[in-house]
Amino acid sequence: MAIDAAAQVHPSAVIEEGAVIGAGASVGPFCIVGAEVELGPRVALRSHVVVTGRTQIGEETVIFPFSVIGEIPQDLKYAGENTSLIIGKRNRIRESVTMNCGTEGGGGVTRVGDDGLFMAGCHIAHDAQVGDRVIVVNSAAIAGHCVLEDDVIIGGLSGVHQWVRIGKGAIIGAVCMVTKDVMPYGLVQGPRGVLDGLNLVGLKRKGVARTDITALRAAFQQLAQGEGAFLDRAQRLSDDNPDSDYVREMVAFILGASERSFLTPG
Repeated sequence: MAIDAAAQVHPSAVIEEGAVIGAGASVGPFCIVGAEVELGPRVALRSHVVVTGRTQIGEETVIFPFSVIGEIPQDLKYAGENTSLIIGKRNRIRESVTMNCGTEGGGGVTRVGDDGLFMAGCHIAHDAQVGDRVIVVNSAAIAGHCVLEDDVIIGGLSGVHQWVRIGKGAIIGAVCMVTKDVMPYGLVQGPRGVLDGLNLVGLKRKGVARTDITALRAAFQQLAQGEGAFLDRAQRLSDDNPDSDYVREMVAFILGASERSFLTPG
């Protein structure tokens, strides 16, 4: 094992041979760190945390008690292949969170970006790709192969079906089941996940210009009420070459490759 001289390891913690513990990292009481784990500088495992598998955790990430990070996927097809979990910088992973490594069929890597907040009891499944500044609220579950782009918020007790993509800046309300892709900056509510508008509060908090918000609202109306199928409306928006980067981003996401259909405006 390689434990930096500036790291702190509680005497009750178990660090397996081969693990790498970075400068200023701290491993609290009764933690277990597996042989293929790499903890970056100033990572903190509070207590009773299990980090296993081929797991890399970026600097200043804090993991709270009873979380299990890097265990094998909850997937019957998994046959012990050598896959990994990569977690970025400055994440806050609260109590009893689970994050699994990837599968060979899903690309082999579960990836979590920077500056996320993963509240108590939430789950990030195999091969999920999670962006920066994502918030997953208490007891929400992100299924295998999902994509959560930057600045997404998933409400408490919600579930996201496997292979679903959730676009940048979208928000999913509490106690909501999402089975279809969600456009960037979308607002999803209700037990069965209805696209109910745009995440206007999030856009304003982010300081998005009023002209861009107006353009997004107009684009949303065109997607909701235009002629033809949803993808046809999105293609027409693209062909119009909109001035707003936000609208272009939304259209590119909708026209991108996906394993699922879309939640569409009512």
